[in-house]
Amino acid sequence: MIFKLNIEEILSKLLAQEDPDGDKKITIEDNGPKAFKLTSTEGNQTTIKGTYQLSNLLQELVIQKQQGKTEAIIDFQNIDELPANRISRMIRDFYWKGLTRRMDKSGIEALISDTKNDSLTAKTLPVYIPYSDDLAFNYYKDLEADLPIKAIKLPKDITPDFVKSINNAPGILSLKLENKNGDIEGVPFVVPGGRFNEMYGWDSYFEAVGLLCDGKVELAKAMADNFQYQIEHYGKILNANRSYYLTRTQPPFYTSLISEVFEITKDKDWLRSHLKTAIKEYETVWMVKGKRLTSNGLNRYYAEGIGFPPETEEGHFDEVIESYAKSHSLSIKEFVADYQSGKIKEPNLDIYFTHDRSLRESGHDTSWRLDDVCADLNTVALNSLLYKYESDFAHLIDTYFDGVFEGYHGAYWYTIADERLERMYKFMWNEDKGQFFDYNFKMEEQSHFESASNYIPLWTGVYKRHAKNIVDTLMYQLKEKGGIAGTSRAMNAELPENAIQRQWDYPNGWAPHQMMIWRGLKIQGFQDELQELVYRWLYMITRNAVDYNGTIPEKYDVVAATHKVFAEYGNVGTDFEYITQEGFGWMNASFQYGLQLLNQDLIQRLNNLEAPESIFKL
Repeated sequence: MIFKLNIEEILSKLLAQEDPDGDKKITIEDNGPKAFKLTSTEGNQTTIKGTYQLSNLLQELVIQKQQGKTEAIIDFQNIDELPANRISRMIRDFYWKGLTRRMDKSGIEALISDTKNDSLTAKTLPVYIPYSDDLAFNYYKDLEADLPIKAIKLPKDITPDFVKSINNAPGILSLKLENKNGDIEGVPFVVPGGRFNEMYGWDSYFEAVGLLCDGKVELAKAMADNFQYQIEHYGKILNANRSYYLTRTQPPFYTSLISEVFEITKDKDWLRSHLKTAIKEYETVWMVKGKRLTSNGLNRYYAEGIGFPPETEEGHFDEVIESYAKSHSLSIKEFVADYQSGKIKEPNLDIYFTHDRSLRESGHDTSWRLDDVCADLNTVALNSLLYKYESDFAHLIDTYFDGVFEGYHGAYWYTIADERLERMYKFMWNEDKGQFFDYNFKMEEQSHFESASNYIPLWTGVYKRHAKNIVDTLMYQLKEKGGIAGTSRAMNAELPENAIQRQWDYPNGWAPHQMMIWRGLKIQGFQDELQELVYRWLYMITRNAVDYNGTIPEKYDVVAATHKVFAEYGNVGTDFEYITQEGFGWMNASFQYGLQLLNQDLIQRLNNLEAPESIFKL
């Protein structure tokens, strides 16, 4: 059945009846009648019933309004669309487009109005360009005539002192531009969510997994090309392309991204170029002694920088610095000013901020697991990912370059990977507890902190020797109603009563943890556990989207299986009117990837909204 409708008239009546709280969404919390009589422009009538169907009607009207139409053609197949099918279609056909940006004129216009942090917003946006990129400098210099920006060339050597010197004038960092027949275009990238306009590090890999699921190979390839640009021009894959991230990288997924793109494109010249850059990143970012490589041969996160991380909101560290301010008989505001200027020296606070920056470099900002200790930890996650780098180098060189690449033999990288594995077992493996733990190389002891990141080795191949034991521990320790929690219930119970709720900790669950664990279970052959964990996660996403007008947020409370998360930073992706334009990047990806892993019977049960407790035991 198809109806032609006057968009403004129907929208007005629909919201007046079914959106009594006035938030321009139709959810299970609205106490309208949940039955709307619809009259077409030809006089045909029908009644739409139910929260899900009414919110779908609202979304379909708005989609066509955004296309410039005054009359909508409503296909009732879309109103009654099976929920998992609808979410997947919206991600594929709408949300990726809503998350795609470029660092050319069109993208810069969006950045000018970006007000995520008002204290960092200036009337004129600084655009920082690498010392060696004349194409970009000339392009942005020309844009100064049309836009309120200032093109600034970075020095050849970027030091923590220099980065601090520009923190009062923070700006955006250029990404890759291409000259296409005389026109300069930015190489596209996907941002995490609608409030973001910059490319983030590990988010980009997981988003690319979703893009590849949806056949958007060129966009995934473009993400890798921007990674390459960052390594070649900024020396690292950045936390994000903002000036205050110049001393900070993110978890390393570059070899995974180029391998998965190459599997589809088979472009050996492209692979050769990126493999060379990946080896450069490995050697110059991760394997420099005394920085991210520690004396025991394992690695840590180590973000350099001086003073407060400027991206944090004012007051974020008040609890930490209150005692320092009191010891100097200053207000917090006065102390911050004197500490930032260098007038006050506080070595212990310097160390705290090194840990804090390193925690943010790890991607887990923030978690009690890493708080005030991150730079002292050989983390399970990082060393597992670098083991995968070394294994990927070996595999790619042996398989596609006849065993030798840039003077390296594939066998060399296998040896390096095996040596890392032995060190991980020596320092991190705990036989009694059946898992790896982060290792504090200064205290020379394991952390014993139970977290989802302890299970990343399932995907990277580190757990070859104890896979069954570790999967049993995973399911017992971290499985909740909606999937895998970031940290365990037991760790949460050890926190003080008034402890701040950290967003990467219990009871919250995050897409990258689920995706890596799923892939590990698939690789290791644990099909039953894989199907259960995928179903729990997808059901939670689907149920929340059905009940809350298509909402797909940044994270979930997996214990209550809800998007209503009460933690620092809120929950990005829940603040919209009428229809979400983009969902959330790695959450979209987890849904598309999960559907590829889930068997057909469970997909059907998902579309029927069968709760996981009716299928699995918790």
